[in-house]
Amino acid sequence: MAWRRGRAYGQDLRERVLGAAGLSLRAVAARFAVSPSYVAKVRARLRETGEATPGPQRNHVPSRLAPLADALRARVASGSDASLAELRAWVLAEHGVRVSQPVMWKTLARLDLTLKKTRLANLAGMPAAPGRRDRRRGHDGSGFAGFAHDAFGRDARGDVSSGLG
Repeated sequence: MAWRRGRAYGQDLRERVLGAAGLSLRAVAARFAVSPSYVAKVRARLRETGEATPGPQRNHVPSRLAPLADALRARVASGSDASLAELRAWVLAEHGVRVSQPVMWKTLARLDLTLKKTRLANLAGMPAAPGRRDRRRGHDGSGFAGFAHDAFGRDARGDVSSGLG
């Protein structure tokens, strides 16, 4: 059964587990390929709350930047071309909150804010910097980066050379 950590099993499986009330806990677990703990918890939730649906999942640790969401939105929307390091320094200087780069990155992603320089460059009418793909290509755009032959003596077009170079 495909299950990802932190996500509840599907409601159909939950209903099948609850529907097998006549079987023992371990027999139900083996039949549906789930742990006995899961079966016990599903049955206990139905018994205690009367609900067959999973309970809400909670993150008990609030983000350190949650109170600053409006300030971050305003800062990014003001058109400042700040990097993550500059935003971290601004949050520390203005609000006294020290955060790591991943925390700032995840907060901006959660707020659906981006700091892509190419978009800002396009808005300003400047050409974007060439990407990695453009740098690897040969001068003719073929993708061939200038090696004369591969290990089998073929050139960029796949033709086999005479080996005399």
